[in-house]
Amino acid sequence: MAKKSIPAIKKGAVSPAEYTKFITSLKAKIRSAQIKAAVTVNSELIKLYWEIGKDIFAKQQREGWGSKVLERVAKDLQNEFPGIEGFSRANMFRMKAFFIAYEKVAQAVRQFASLPIFSIPWGHNILLLQKIKDVNERLWYASKAIGHGWSRSMLTIWIENDLYRREGKAITNFKAALPAPQSDLAQQSLKDPYVFDFLTLHKEYLEKDLEDGLVKHIQKFLIELGQGFAFVGQQYPVKAGKKDLYIDLLFYHLNLRCYIIVELLCGAQHNSSYVA
Repeated sequence: MAKKSIPAIKKGAVSPAEYTKFITSLKAKIRSAQIKAAVTVNSELIKLYWEIGKDIFAKQQREGWGSKVLERVAKDLQNEFPGIEGFSRANMFRMKAFFIAYEKVAQAVRQFASLPIFSIPWGHNILLLQKIKDVNERLWYASKAIGHGWSRSMLTIWIENDLYRREGKAITNFKAALPAPQSDLAQQSLKDPYVFDFLTLHKEYLEKDLEDGLVKHIQKFLIELGQGFAFVGQQYPVKAGKKDLYIDLLFYHLNLRCYIIVELLCGAQHNSSYVA
């Protein structure tokens, strides 16, 4: 029986697989360019606001300009640049506050534009100015927002939950049990304490109530756990020799590349294998 020959692809014909690969590559390049362009535009805008704030502050210091002059400046800029937002009277005051807040920090670094505040949106910066007094804490949250891609609402959540003072504060044996890079990353992945305000439990709740509550609100639970946690399962079955064991909650951490087991204990309600 004669073998059937595979029909050759005519010159100029497009292979579906090759086309899909090619167009996917182009889309990725365009998205990358769009992101870079957006970051550049944002950075230049924040630098502009910094310079305007600096000039306003200088005029007020040297020539005693008051709020009425600032109102006039805002109106003139709005008339000159009608298609550009951000030149309101309130925003003028924010620009001045922005410059004053980081003036000393900018003087201490060689390239002030490298500060994380120039790589986050203006709305994020306003939020940091309004919510946080300490400069180092503001810069810490700005760096985290860049590293994790936080939206303004997500940044608000972490500020209100005081992540700055909780991240990496859990008591662990990571430094003794793991080599330096892994131990540091593992330590920073945990907090102390964790805040589960979204739970509605009775005073005398059981471990099962706590477990079910966390799973019911798994999205909020994952947000509180932090970046990198993926939920695998509840009461996850595992074999230990001939014994069948069940893990209360099992997670996988994308950055640590390992499974994380959560065993829930509620006061004295635990078996004798645990130490309170």
